[in-house]
Amino acid sequence: MQQQVFATPKFPSSTKSLHAELKRRVNEYLEQNQIKATGNFKLFSKAILLVSLLVVTYIHLVFYTPSTFFAILECVVFGGLIAAIGFNVMHDGSHGSFSKYAWLNNLASSSISVLGASRFMWGMKHVTIHHTYTNIDGVDDDIEVGVFMRMAPTQKYYSMHRFQHIYFWFLYMLLYIFWIFFADYKKYFSKKIGNISFKSMSWAEHIEFWSVKIYHVVAFVVLPIYMVGWVSWLVGFLIATMFAGFVLSIVFQLAHTVEDTEFPIATQPDNKMPDEFAAHQIQTTANFATKNKLVSWLVGGLNFQIEHHLFPKISHVHYPAISKIVKQACEDFKLNYIEYPTVLSAIKAHFNFVKQMSKPSVA
Repeated sequence: MQQQVFATPKFPSSTKSLHAELKRRVNEYLEQNQIKATGNFKLFSKAILLVSLLVVTYIHLVFYTPSTFFAILECVVFGGLIAAIGFNVMHDGSHGSFSKYAWLNNLASSSISVLGASRFMWGMKHVTIHHTYTNIDGVDDDIEVGVFMRMAPTQKYYSMHRFQHIYFWFLYMLLYIFWIFFADYKKYFSKKIGNISFKSMSWAEHIEFWSVKIYHVVAFVVLPIYMVGWVSWLVGFLIATMFAGFVLSIVFQLAHTVEDTEFPIATQPDNKMPDEFAAHQIQTTANFATKNKLVSWLVGGLNFQIEHHLFPKISHVHYPAISKIVKQACEDFKLNYIEYPTVLSAIKAHFNFVKQMSKPSVA
C-alpha cells in the first residue's frame, strides 16, 4: 500500500510584495550605514561569556560540590545559562546569522549539542518548518502539544483542556527534559516532524546524533551521580532542567500563542494560505518588552520575534533598529504590528489565550 504524502500549504504571490518591499528597505538601511547583517563583537563576546559561565558552573557543581543553598542557586543559574546559550548562540548560528563565516555559524549552532539536543532535528523543526509555516495547525510542530494542551482554535478539544490555564506552568517546566529524552528520539525513529517527513540523514548526521546523546548521558547523568550521589544529582538536575524548560517555553510561546496572533487556515482544494509569506509572519507573531535592554540581551533578541521571522538571516543584534523599518512598513500596508510593552503583559496575553483555548466553544 502506497504511503500518503502530506501536502504542505502554499503561499500566494502578490504583485505588490510586502516581503520584497521589506527586504528593499532593510537592505537599504544596512548598506547606507555600512552594517553587516551578521553578528558583531558584542555578540561574540556575549557568546564567550555565556559558554564560559556554563562550563565554570558545571565544574563547580559537579567537582567541588557547594553547600546545599549555593548548589540550588547555581542549579538555577545553570538552567538559565542553558536557555541563554540556546537563545543567543545556538539560535543565531542555526539561522546562519551568527557570523559571516560558515564554520563559525556551524560552531555556534553546535552549542545545542553541548546541551544534549540534536542539531539536525532542531534545524528541521525550527529553521525549516516553524519559520515557514508559523501557527499553521497540523504543520507547525511548535503549537502541537498532543492531548495535553490545545494551542490553536482548530485543534481537537478534550475535557482535560478546561484546566490547561492552571497546569501549563508546570508542563512548560518539562520541555527541556521531554525534548532531550523523548522528542528527539521520536523524530529520529519515525523520520517525521509532526506530519512532515524529513530527508534521510547522512552517516555523519547519524553519528552526530548518537554521539551527542551518549555524551549528554555521561556528562549530565552518569558523571554527576558518581561525583555527588543519586539524590543530590536528581534534585540538581530537576532544578536546572525545569527552570531551563520553563524559560525556553515561555519565551517562544509569547511570540506566537497570545491573544492577538492569528492561526490562518489554507483554503481548499488549492491548499493555499490567505496571505503572502511576510503578511502571514506578521499576523502570526508578536513582540514583547522591546524597550527593555536587559530582556533583549538575555533572550537574544527573541522579543523582536516579528523582525526575526521576517529576517532570520540577520543577527538579533540589529533587530532594534530594523524594527522601526518593519513597523513603518506595517503601517503603510495596513497590517497590525503586534507588540506587548512588558514581559508581564505578554505573559498575561498568553495566559488569556491558553484560557480561551480551554473552552470548547472556541473553534
